[in-house]
Amino acid sequence: MKKLLSLLFFTAVIAHAQSQTDLETTVKKHVKNYYGNLYDFMSLPSNAHIKEQIQPNLDWLKKAFEKQGFTTEFLPTAGHPVFFAEKKSAKPAPGPLKTLLFYMHFDGQPVEPEKWQQESPYKPVLKKKSANGQWEAISWDNLQTAYDPEWRIFARAVSDDKGPILMLLAALDMMQKENVQSPYHLKVILDSEEEIGAPHLAEMVKTHKGKLGADFLMVMDGGRHLSNEPTLTYGCRGIASITLTTYGPKISQHSGHYGNYAPNPALRMAQLLASMKDEDGRVTIPGYYDGITIDASARKILAAVPDDPELIRQKLVFTQPDKVGANYQESLQYPSLNIRGLVSANIGEKANTIVPDEATAEIDIRLVPESSPERLIGLVKKHIESKGYVILDRKPTDAERLKYPKIVTLLEREARMLPFRTDFGIYPDRWLTAVIVRTFGKEPIKIRMTGGSVPIVPFLRELNLPAIHVPMVNSDNNQHAANENLRLGNYVEGIKTWMAILTQPEVK
Repeated sequence: MKKLLSLLFFTAVIAHAQSQTDLETTVKKHVKNYYGNLYDFMSLPSNAHIKEQIQPNLDWLKKAFEKQGFTTEFLPTAGHPVFFAEKKSAKPAPGPLKTLLFYMHFDGQPVEPEKWQQESPYKPVLKKKSANGQWEAISWDNLQTAYDPEWRIFARAVSDDKGPILMLLAALDMMQKENVQSPYHLKVILDSEEEIGAPHLAEMVKTHKGKLGADFLMVMDGGRHLSNEPTLTYGCRGIASITLTTYGPKISQHSGHYGNYAPNPALRMAQLLASMKDEDGRVTIPGYYDGITIDASARKILAAVPDDPELIRQKLVFTQPDKVGANYQESLQYPSLNIRGLVSANIGEKANTIVPDEATAEIDIRLVPESSPERLIGLVKKHIESKGYVILDRKPTDAERLKYPKIVTLLEREARMLPFRTDFGIYPDRWLTAVIVRTFGKEPIKIRMTGGSVPIVPFLRELNLPAIHVPMVNSDNNQHAANENLRLGNYVEGIKTWMAILTQPEVK
């Protein structure tokens, strides 16, 4: 009898949002009431490098989630606090999933305001594409009287990752207005340091392990497939970073006097970096790809992703891709070795005719489950030593400069994100697939592992639960760059997806 009553309650809960049509009707009816919240939250800067910007965001989130009946806490860390919100259901859902944990982050990348095509990255602007293909600003008031899914909202962090937070809040409020309740125990973690590597998240998870327990973790970060079709992602690469510095004369010297004589650190850096890869972009360091096999089952999963190589080539504007893997999806299954920055002296109007004193390169290594950061960084160090360099973890002294012909300083960043990969076919996969079918009327594109990184491995290890990404924003959103944006159609579809997640019944 008790089980029957629970099932009847669950059926009543989802009745208002059972079909794709009902979801669309509900969102269309209410969505214009939430653009103001979007504008207000996006107007709050949230650069994790600037401590003073974090607290106003925490205060805004506290008010917004408590309005929806959540209890909230600011969980302290050695850095910025992490926002935690929790709401228990009156009656638990039947089936194996009873408590859902969601991870998102509200901090955004730093900005270069001069590169944005608007007054400020923190003053959201609604834009439409003109006949000549350029984005032009239109009045925010248009959102109260009209809707075009191709309009976009431009602001820092609107897609990465404040947008999905706002979609959740809108979905919760719409459900409240329609008297629809979620049968799930809901827990929400909103990170304040994701964009700086989440250096304190692992310790926070360990400290609050009892509080964070759940049956399933969903990561609401990242963009959909390039086609912008509904997407689920089952893993992501991790990241580790190193900084290399090579040395020439202690003080930069006149190139007329010392060119051909004093060692040039920029040339040495170029030669060292070039020795790490071949002309096809494959890492040549022995052992770098060891342990990675792509069997027939994995190849089938990768081949099912509808990538268009020509579309990617046209979008990125290059002739040929690197030859790491047979295709784009396969390339993401291998660790990368990416030069993300390279500096020595000056160029252009600031150029000097000198032999520089130093050259610095920053390298990020995208990790996969088969390769640890310790092993890969160790291989890089071994390779550098094989080229005749002495490796230091600081600037060399004069005595060391006079003793060793080739010196490199190698610094490792403390903040790392580890990779993860979740198996296809488990219950959370089937459950979430049913969510997407209910929302969109079609199966999602399923991606084995995406190239980006999120710091969720501590949740998986400490809480022993599976995780799947539910990306909601358009992939061409310029995240981390100038003119970051969110497609209006993705915002609306994200709200529908959230409503479906919060009311999804048990699946077989």
